[in-house]
Amino acid sequence: MSNPTIPTPPQFVRTQYWHQLNDGRVQCDLCPRFCQLREGKRGACFVRAAYHGQIVLTSYGRSSGFCIDPIEKKPLNHFHPGSSVLSFGTAGCNLGCKFCQNWSISKSRQVDTLGSQAMPEQIAQAAKQHQCESIAFTYNDPVIFLEYARDTAMACRELGINSVAVSAGYVNPLPRKAFFEYMDAANIDLKAFTERFYRKVCLGQLAPVLDTLLYLKNETKVWFEITTLLIPNENDSVAEIEAMSRWVYDNLGANIPIHFSAFHPDFKMTDKPRTPPETLLRAREIAIKQGLHYVYVGNVHDVKGASTYCPHCHQRVIERDWYQLGDYQLSADGKCLHCGGDIDGRFTSSKKRFGRQRIPIRIGE
Repeated sequence: MSNPTIPTPPQFVRTQYWHQLNDGRVQCDLCPRFCQLREGKRGACFVRAAYHGQIVLTSYGRSSGFCIDPIEKKPLNHFHPGSSVLSFGTAGCNLGCKFCQNWSISKSRQVDTLGSQAMPEQIAQAAKQHQCESIAFTYNDPVIFLEYARDTAMACRELGINSVAVSAGYVNPLPRKAFFEYMDAANIDLKAFTERFYRKVCLGQLAPVLDTLLYLKNETKVWFEITTLLIPNENDSVAEIEAMSRWVYDNLGANIPIHFSAFHPDFKMTDKPRTPPETLLRAREIAIKQGLHYVYVGNVHDVKGASTYCPHCHQRVIERDWYQLGDYQLSADGKCLHCGGDIDGRFTSSKKRFGRQRIPIRIGE
């Protein structure tokens, strides 16, 4: 519901997914939090607010910064390997993860966090100018700035540039469809595999995230991968990793890549130790035993655990040393050069080697 007669400040953009309540409040219907707001109040995400009886997006055209990264950093290992991606985010988040590794951005309640300004067309042109194959909505969850992300993705598609969403998948069905319509790839952050963890540690629910994964698999052509940050004694048990891996295999298939990443103490969870590399390797072995073909470890230096292997002949087809590609035995159409077997993903004939670079840039100034 929206009211086109209501004027808004220049930085505010009208949104679609909300409705008015009988007591004068406005309910945001973007995500499962269903924030019910009185005039002038912001939702849990910080960037959506009640203004003149409607929900507006307050961060349109404003970012916490722009940076060119390797696509493998998102992480996406099966989407244009070796290519560069223009990354940016805004502020705020609709989950409350106590372990947030990007908390200075995602948990920000300061408008001055959004120090960079750029409209969708400017971002698309910058990606083209810097020869990026993709842009990525990252650092904080892009579903909360759906309108900004969607318009930017549309502008990029007109220039042949891919759009990547790095998201926790915590979004309701109708806005989810609108959001992913213009996305080419996604990495979904599956925080854990218990409702207890989502309620206690993330202040959310597991079920909507699983529903998003099923939606991406069954109703879209979006290439997606999954990341789980393993936290000691919280979500790293053998039983939980087995259950998660079985669910992915049974519901999404053997060819969905999954990344197990190392936690470091941060934000409100500084009492936990860093994730031992052995925990990541154990999780990788468990997932492979459950039938998953592409299982990776992240945030640690492990060439074997970061490389891609053919599920048919088990030979290495993409070597990775951190984000640097090495030996590459994959054809342009995604076939193993050892045995001719298919490797799932989105590949091109161009063997790029962007590597471990991180290049901050300015747009729109």
